[in-house]
Amino acid sequence: MNIQDPVSDMITRIRNAQKANKEFVSVSFSNLKASISYVLKEEGYIKNFSINRKKKNRSYIIIQLKYFNGNGVIENIKRVSKPGLRIYKKKDQIPLIMEGLGIVIISTSQGVMTDRKARKNGLGGEIICYVS
Repeated sequence: MNIQDPVSDMITRIRNAQKANKEFVSVSFSNLKASISYVLKEEGYIKNFSINRKKKNRSYIIIQLKYFNGNGVIENIKRVSKPGLRIYKKKDQIPLIMEGLGIVIISTSQGVMTDRKARKNGLGGEIICYVS
């Protein structure tokens, strides 16, 4: 199966797995997806993630989802920049999600990071997704 937007597929898998109260979700590996998973873990939206090698030399990222009082910690996750329409913002144009309670994941020249870290470092970049 050919996936046109792998990051959007990852986000959709996370969203669907949380709605179904699954403990784990697996997505195919890429460096960008691993970086997004790292940011989600550092910000406390997921418990953990690991990279596993499987059959035919394909790697997968296994994401352990996090719940609080029976509800998923990730209430909303939305893809912003898409392959057909990339969204770039300067450091002072990066939006606030839920007045700072949510995060924006941004791909900058210094790697994938949150909106707070990008503002602190004076960086803009491609807006990957919003998480709240």
